[in-house]
Amino acid sequence: MRQIASLVLSSVCFLGLSAPLSAQSAPAVSSNGSAEAVQPPAMLVADSVFITPDRQLIAKGNVEAFQGDTRLRAREIVFDRESGKLTITGPIRIDQGGTVTVLANSAELDEGLQNGILSGARVVFDQQLQLAALQMTRVGGRYSQLYKTSVTSCHICEDGKPPLWQIRAQKVTHDQLEQQLYFENAQFRVLDVPIFYLPGMRLPDPNLKRASGFLIPSWRTTSQLGTGIKVPYFFKLGDHRDLTVTPYISSKTKTLDFRFRQAFRRGRIELLGAYTRDDLYPNEDRGFFYATGDFDLANSFKFEFDLKTVSDNAYLVDYGLPNLDRLRSEIAITRVKRDSAFRASVIHYETLRDSENEDQIPSNIIDVGYEKRLFPTSIGGEVRLNLDLHGHQRTANTDILGRDVTRFTADAEWLRNWTFAHGLRVDLEMGASIDKTGVSDDSTYPSSSTRSTPRAALTLRYPMTRSFGAGMTHFIEPIFQMGWSNTSNADVPNDESNYVEFDQGNLLSLSRFPAPDRREDGAAAVVGLNWAGYSAAKWQAFATVGQIFRQKSITEFSKTSGLSGTSSDILLAGQLRLDEKLALTARGLVNNSLNFSKAEVRGEWTGTRSNLSGSYLWLGRDPQENRTLAVSEFWFDGGYQVTPNWKANANLRYDIEDSRATGAGVGLVYQNECVTVNISLNRRYTSTTSIEPSTDFGFTIALNGFAVQSGNKEYRRSCRKS
Repeated sequence: MRQIASLVLSSVCFLGLSAPLSAQSAPAVSSNGSAEAVQPPAMLVADSVFITPDRQLIAKGNVEAFQGDTRLRAREIVFDRESGKLTITGPIRIDQGGTVTVLANSAELDEGLQNGILSGARVVFDQQLQLAALQMTRVGGRYSQLYKTSVTSCHICEDGKPPLWQIRAQKVTHDQLEQQLYFENAQFRVLDVPIFYLPGMRLPDPNLKRASGFLIPSWRTTSQLGTGIKVPYFFKLGDHRDLTVTPYISSKTKTLDFRFRQAFRRGRIELLGAYTRDDLYPNEDRGFFYATGDFDLANSFKFEFDLKTVSDNAYLVDYGLPNLDRLRSEIAITRVKRDSAFRASVIHYETLRDSENEDQIPSNIIDVGYEKRLFPTSIGGEVRLNLDLHGHQRTANTDILGRDVTRFTADAEWLRNWTFAHGLRVDLEMGASIDKTGVSDDSTYPSSSTRSTPRAALTLRYPMTRSFGAGMTHFIEPIFQMGWSNTSNADVPNDESNYVEFDQGNLLSLSRFPAPDRREDGAAAVVGLNWAGYSAAKWQAFATVGQIFRQKSITEFSKTSGLSGTSSDILLAGQLRLDEKLALTARGLVNNSLNFSKAEVRGEWTGTRSNLSGSYLWLGRDPQENRTLAVSEFWFDGGYQVTPNWKANANLRYDIEDSRATGAGVGLVYQNECVTVNISLNRRYTSTTSIEPSTDFGFTIALNGFAVQSGNKEYRRSCRKS
């Protein structure tokens, strides 16, 4: 029978010899008031445990020792009380918390485990990065010095073949307190072939979440900027803030990117930017700056900001940043509660479109909105009160082109519904709004106007379900709505409702304009139908069809909005999902000639080894929406797992109307447990007066193992035996 001995830490404190480990202990207060570490008791289990006459404690046979989350296994342990010498005979294995493992053939340590030697030692971080050395010395309880060391995160086979990459060093020092690895006389080798030599370098312990140092470099080649390299450096400025600086150097550009982040007790900020001098705009300063943040204020208020600016229209495209055609900056204060919502914001737009004159677009905007919900018991239902203040300004001062508008809107509505015994549902809506509008720098409109719009709607729904064999269920819901509104004065400019979307979300709305500067007028009826099907075979389908009929035509709607005339286009929308692998969504507007004025189809497929997504869009010609030509495009994006280590991906955007591609790209990724290689090639075909077509080639290599959770067992190589 195995013997168990409960020992105080002073006699079996060898569990602390796990050199790279940082055991946590609870502080206690000593008699003199200083803080001392209180360690939990250790437990020793072995086939035999005894004490010799010369005061040596000996544990033999399948020795296991436990203390906290640390576990030691060895063949024999001898502790000499007189000399304080601890001798461990291996094979030795020490595990702590599943993050660090120490393997050794034998060990000799002093009583306090502050100093000692382990022979044939190997240290494994997070079951991935391993340091193998002929000898490891424990110094001062903080440092572990490994001599003639090989460091790699690659899977090592027993056939003697070298790993894909390794770092050979004469000496490696692990600072347990700072969680850093210091290399002396280091060689980086690929398949045991020396690639480069460094007399000294420092890398973070993989268990360290944040540390200053170089990040993964990348190569980028473009037809406009040539071949360049990006080498990011991360500065840890404390526990709650950091700075990443990335020089980007090529034959045609000198760029310095930066990212600053800071977390506060009640918020955070992030600053992104770059400063550039390149050959595309000689002797000019180029760059961009983004700033985002949010803070929790008193009384449930929240402060948010999102600021963007760029030096010129082409910069974002030239340097591979998200291709925005307008930059939207906003500062806002919000408060959202269960029955109330408040938002006040200041917005600025900066256009990057060559076809737009920034002085003639509403670039400066103020929006203040407040909404309150009430539930009166006397009349039942729900009452919603809304106050909205809006103003936008153009920087141009010319008549009409420099029009500035302010608007104040007050709105109140009462909502109530009833469900009758046979399932018929009745929804009643009654409300009224008042809009006060002021116009300046436009002689075609009055400087001030007031508009009132009372409205009412009655909606009938009759949902029905039916189940069939094999677990099939159908749901069908006919819908009929009668609505009415009366706008007293429509002589206000249309600056906010230029682009109207007709879909399932506003089929039953009394006004389908996106903003209150336009409202629908007159009586209207809506006829629609919702259908859904659910199968036990894990497929689902949804469909909606609807059409609007009006008493009088509304001329403010554009040609392709689907809402002009006395009867709207027929709205068709649907979705299909198959076993969480295939998802198709479609929406379209069919006119009286059975032609589509707008159509959109989106699809996504996720398989065992492949993924595919795509979209098709058709928009008819409509000068009112600044579209002089029809738009017919499709997007494609997909990937295929060729082997467990290789994945290929591709993307394409094609303009069917012009019979040419607007963008295309391919990529290849190789990944195993110790390295990730990413190769990409992208081509942009579009051009404007400030943007030229370009080709972009990217290449990055990442050595896995020196970052938290960078390994992946899915890609681990196997050792084949011949």
